[in-house]
Amino acid sequence: MSGIGEDTVFRIAVYGTLKRGYSNHRFLMRARFLGTDHLKSIVLYDLGPYPGAVEQSSRGVLVEVYEVDERTFARVDALEGYNAQAPEHGQYTRQRMETRHGPAWVYFYNGSVKGCRRITRGAW
Repeated sequence: MSGIGEDTVFRIAVYGTLKRGYSNHRFLMRARFLGTDHLKSIVLYDLGPYPGAVEQSSRGVLVEVYEVDERTFARVDALEGYNAQAPEHGQYTRQRMETRHGPAWVYFYNGSVKGCRRITRGAW
């Protein structure tokens, strides 16, 4: 239930340039850091300037989990090229996955990873 003065909050799990110390972390400056987790149902591929995740079994990929407001969530969607009207046509799509901090949205790369190096060490 939402009322005056209440904001909708979302959890997102990030694995690339949105993490602390990386170039796009500024998008999460208003977010609340909840902690880290290792997701064993995603694999990262090196896409050059950033990684892309695909849903696939792994030894675990290190993610940072944040609680974000609706405005920040929309800004991250735009950064990731998420197309709400046609998710399959955006650069990334997203789905909720279980983390130790509760369900969180994870962005998955929509393009081909053929020829891209798989990141095997668990973090980008």
